[in-house]
Amino acid sequence: MDIASRYLDQLTEQDLTFLASAIGAQGAQFLGQHPNQVAQALSDPRVFQRIFGEPRQAWLERVSAFLVFAVIVHRVAQELEEATAVQEWVGPRQRLWVFDVEPLRQFLRDAALRLFLVELLGSYTHVHSGSVRVRDRRGWRRVPVSELDPLHLVQLLDVVVEAERIWVYRRLGDLALFLTGVFPDFVARAAGGAWRRWYRTRLALARPETRLDRADEDALALVEETGRLSYAAALKLAGTPVGELSLVSEVLRRFSVARRVLNVIVDRYILPQRHWWFPFARA
Repeated sequence: MDIASRYLDQLTEQDLTFLASAIGAQGAQFLGQHPNQVAQALSDPRVFQRIFGEPRQAWLERVSAFLVFAVIVHRVAQELEEATAVQEWVGPRQRLWVFDVEPLRQFLRDAALRLFLVELLGSYTHVHSGSVRVRDRRGWRRVPVSELDPLHLVQLLDVVVEAERIWVYRRLGDLALFLTGVFPDFVARAAGGAWRRWYRTRLALARPETRLDRADEDALALVEETGRLSYAAALKLAGTPVGELSLVSEVLRRFSVARRVLNVIVDRYILPQRHWWFPFARA
């Protein structure tokens, strides 16, 4: 995977102009011709200061959400190298200092996994929704589909071809990681019910050994588990994971760590503007 080129493909011309100005490069064209310079610029403290040292409106109008998330993820990766403890989410509006920082450091040392988190966050700034036609015993009907509703996505599994089911399972895993990482309070308060219905009626039947003993009590653990099962289902359908699915395999292995990393990222840099970036999500 050419990570530098992946960043370059998703940054806008305005983003490149902004980066070039911040680091003193020879304009956007220079960065476009030197992808590795783009990757290095994302970790440059001058870029971070240019974004976060100005009023919010100034930089929100100037750069893309993808660039902001990329800079934030790289900044947190640098900060965790020096951190001896992080504040960990333990319940709605509750944080405790935790000294187990090394798994988070190791996760963010992987450039491909940093990109995975940036793309995950960016993918939920605009949520796709609509409807699909499904057939039941009463005939054909239209049902709503939203990327933010796990039950809507599950309905797609019954109407799409197998190749598309890989994407649906992948997106279910993404949604579980996004919600537990960015909106853990909402998951603990209200989101567990929809995931529990799916867990018990579909995935738990397929893999009964994974049934949670405390499924009724721990909504966050339940959503994490269904996220892992969703990624596992996508990988099983795909066979040998390649490209982006190879990253899904790694995130599956370290799902809880990925969720913890997102919690830190959100608490430090995204929380004040969370509803600006994710207007369709709920706290």
